[in-house]
Amino acid sequence: MDAYERMVIRELSVWERKMKKRRPTPGERLSKGVQRRVNKLIPQKFHEIIGAAVMNMVKAVLNGSEYLSLLEVDPEKSLQQRDQLVKDRLVFYKSASAASGAGTGGGGIFLGLVDFPILLSLKMKFMFDAAYLYGFDVKKLEERLFILYLFQLAFSGRHKRPDIFEKVSDWESFSFTLPAKIEDFDWLTFQQEYRDYMDLAKFFQIIPGIGMVVGAVANYKLLDHLGETVINGYRMRILGRDSRKKIE
Repeated sequence: MDAYERMVIRELSVWERKMKKRRPTPGERLSKGVQRRVNKLIPQKFHEIIGAAVMNMVKAVLNGSEYLSLLEVDPEKSLQQRDQLVKDRLVFYKSASAASGAGTGGGGIFLGLVDFPILLSLKMKFMFDAAYLYGFDVKKLEERLFILYLFQLAFSGRHKRPDIFEKVSDWESFSFTLPAKIEDFDWLTFQQEYRDYMDLAKFFQIIPGIGMVVGAVANYKLLDHLGETVINGYRMRILGRDSRKKIE
């Protein structure tokens, strides 16, 4: 194990404590209360389109047809080199995501609805690219499920995050317990958690006059947040739980 990998393991230890913390901060509790009130103001049609977009995204990931990457990477590359390749892709997708939010954010409810599936697609394309760059075969169902669980880890509430983290951190064991049929995946719970995280930022995005600025910033930050989760999730897979414990 080289010096870079030892540094990564220390970073993973800090990230793990963050993922396992259940108690919300005062700011998070306040945000959740505001979010519930905002949800009542958003037209039902908006909620329906969000739910349908997430459902279609999950189905596309499980079927494995829409987000396959054409990237290739030398299998001999080190973890440090792979991390850098993924970070470079993240910069690309963050820029595209911010442009999407700025382009549709000031246009009211209808353009806001257009932006949501675009943002989902950018997130998924980044995750599939990252899987390839870290050396995992997303043609396998268990790897596509790992992507969905990573996605859920990034955007679920604090009360569920520790449970999802345990599954992701011991994926090699947990994957054996997953249903054999893609139809059995609980996408309803998944899409609800994701929608709850997104509603507040996306609501401000579609308010005429301020939406353009907030939309670009929200999209940029959301993809940045996803990038941290994806990078650390695959780092755990590569380094393994036993190696991490030796350092800790």
